[in-house]
Amino acid sequence: MRLPAALVPLRNGTFRHLWIASVVGWLGTWLQNTGAGWLMTSLAPEPFIVAMVQAATIMPVFLLALPGGALADIVDRRVFLLAAQTWTILAASLLAVLTLCHLMTAVWLLVLTFAIGIGSALTGPAWSAIVPELVPREDMVQAIALNGIGYNLTRAVGPAIAGFLILLGGSSLAFSMYAVSILAVIQALFVWRRNRRFTGLPREHLVSAMRAGMRFVRNTPAVQAAMIRTASYSIPASAPWALLPLYVRHDLGLGPGMYGLILGMMGVGGVTSGMLLPVVRAKVSRGATVVGCTLLSCVGMAVIGAERHWIPACLGMLLFGLGWTSAFATIQAAAQLVCPPWVRARALSIYQLAQNGALTLGSVGWGILRGEVGIARTFLTASVVGVVLMLIVRGFSIEALVRAVSPAAEQAALMPEAPAAEFVPMLRSSRGRIMEVAYYRVEQARRLEFLTLMGELRHVRGRAGAVFWQVYGDVAHPEGWVEVWSMESWTEHLREAIRLSDDDKKLLASVAGFQRQAQRPSRFLAIEPNAYLVAHRDPAMGQTNRPMGTQ
Repeated sequence: MRLPAALVPLRNGTFRHLWIASVVGWLGTWLQNTGAGWLMTSLAPEPFIVAMVQAATIMPVFLLALPGGALADIVDRRVFLLAAQTWTILAASLLAVLTLCHLMTAVWLLVLTFAIGIGSALTGPAWSAIVPELVPREDMVQAIALNGIGYNLTRAVGPAIAGFLILLGGSSLAFSMYAVSILAVIQALFVWRRNRRFTGLPREHLVSAMRAGMRFVRNTPAVQAAMIRTASYSIPASAPWALLPLYVRHDLGLGPGMYGLILGMMGVGGVTSGMLLPVVRAKVSRGATVVGCTLLSCVGMAVIGAERHWIPACLGMLLFGLGWTSAFATIQAAAQLVCPPWVRARALSIYQLAQNGALTLGSVGWGILRGEVGIARTFLTASVVGVVLMLIVRGFSIEALVRAVSPAAEQAALMPEAPAAEFVPMLRSSRGRIMEVAYYRVEQARRLEFLTLMGELRHVRGRAGAVFWQVYGDVAHPEGWVEVWSMESWTEHLREAIRLSDDDKKLLASVAGFQRQAQRPSRFLAIEPNAYLVAHRDPAMGQTNRPMGTQ
């Protein structure tokens, strides 16, 4: 039996097992999310406080994105995910117990929602980063979309189930089922046997890894464009998440069952959108897909704001969901495709920082605006803001660019000489910077070509970890050029080679055609003179040991 195009990644057994577990976990998340939003309308029904439930869920992602992504890159991702899920199940269990014992307050609800958000913040980048390990590259885009389908499938039924559970046993029952759902994720992670890559180099330090992640994003325009596009969509799209509980309870005058139904219509739209995404992507570009999804979501919010009946509200959430899933899946796939394994979790964490930071900002802003102008005008304002931002950021392309192999690509780049024996001990223990120099000979007729390649090479060096880069021309000999860049340490220099993507290597091969064949690249260790003299002083003679033959 041939699988539909949207389900093709499920042919990979490990991905299928983890995907099913994630669906169970997402279902539990919707039980918790719905239960918390509804419970807060009883504990503290002020618009700003209700909106803060959503902000408390997202804000940890904003605060912990980069350190969480760095940890997911420098430790075993399976162990890291197990630790994050253990934290989450402890917070979820405490939430359920306090609610069951009628000890829950608005403050405790926000605190525990924030604690659960910490688990989600640590899990998100690592979970996204393992997708390329589970499926072949040709299935990766749809695997990301399939995660969106699963997420929205649970959104379609989760709020309705939550509404039923709240009617049956209160929010405590929904919270208890959420804690149980996390066990499915923990079990799937225990079963997974991950193939680890060993580089032979020491593990990166957390702070250094965070800096390397930021340098990679700063030197990767494709990731920056994806961040801008996702932030521009997230700010207006946060309005339904922040205000829907209050809208259903106070403006529509309905109970938790109808709240679950209306929110579930968004999930129906999300699943439909995810299933149709392969068909749409075969006909239009990523950018056009995001534009269409943005318009659908904005129309949905406008319908919600224009009517005060549950039927238009369901239609509006359906349209909103149609845009939500495909917009985020398309933008995230564009970001993930350009991230190599060594930095993938860090780069995706920074990407998610932009996404969830925008959602947090929007949630708070729409909550404040609702208190000033009412919910109908707030939804209409959000829809207009969404269209305006979409038009502003259309110039930031998220289309994948693949470098063609040039004739010069067959030339091998010159390699630097091996370190001298007397410097080897120093390199092993030194934390000083390494300066690297490459020498080029460029004829005047090819100078523009060379400098164009250098402009691109700046980003390659930065992605690989360079903290400084510059190209210099010889003022006396115009054909002479040198490229100079610095790495934080010798170990960071050794990591350069494993951080290069295929496109990076093709660019370096093109640049190699300009290298001076008689002059290999050089590497220099930063040395503090006084420290060097002290380290090499003869304790018996009180003099500095100098190499023989020197004065």
